[in-house]
Amino acid sequence: MVRNDTFALLRAGASGPWGVAVVCGAGINAVGVSPTGRVARFPALGKMSGDWGGGQDVAEEMLWHAVRAEDGRGPATSLSTLVTRQFAVGSVEELVLDMHFGRIDPARVLELAPGLFTAAAAGDEVAASLVRRLAHEVVGMAEVCLRRLDLLETPTEVVLGGGMLTARDPLMTALLDGEFAGRAPRAKLLVADVPPIAGAALSGLDLLGATEEAKALLRAHYAPRRP
Repeated sequence: MVRNDTFALLRAGASGPWGVAVVCGAGINAVGVSPTGRVARFPALGKMSGDWGGGQDVAEEMLWHAVRAEDGRGPATSLSTLVTRQFAVGSVEELVLDMHFGRIDPARVLELAPGLFTAAAAGDEVAASLVRRLAHEVVGMAEVCLRRLDLLETPTEVVLGGGMLTARDPLMTALLDGEFAGRAPRAKLLVADVPPIAGAALSGLDLLGATEEAKALLRAHYAPRRP
């Protein structure tokens, strides 16, 4: 059986075989599975398929705001300093030119993403606006899955995964709680406590008809170690 990582995340985090999963790592995607097995999903091909979110998009937006703050086209933001420190350059413009001419791999822009939550927590409004936008996208994808499967009025687990969500940032958590309360109040939010690979393996055990004991052993193997 070949499926993408959203299905693995759903199996890893949900208590049963159905629910909704939203992954927000380098990219963003979601899937919903109804109790009858119906599936709601997205192409998840990036901007061309209407997506925005995940570390790559967030980091590119951070750089966009940073360069505009530096040259005066946009509001001041600490993201400019974050950029210059992360890449050890004298200015944001210098980094942009280095990426343009191939002296720095443009894919490395992803390195900026982890700094977003820190900047927002320190009171940077530009960073906070990006966190709000990301939370809105996460809730939007989950809400669409629930609506397509006629689950908006049914208590349903929504599993969150990927680095941008498993970071459990307080601002992001509060925004998600608030938006879900308004748009999908019957959703039960869960942050996956085992990696999606565990869900993929559990799905394999499901297909093999393995015992619950075997599945529990596998889940325990991937569970976080307690001090």
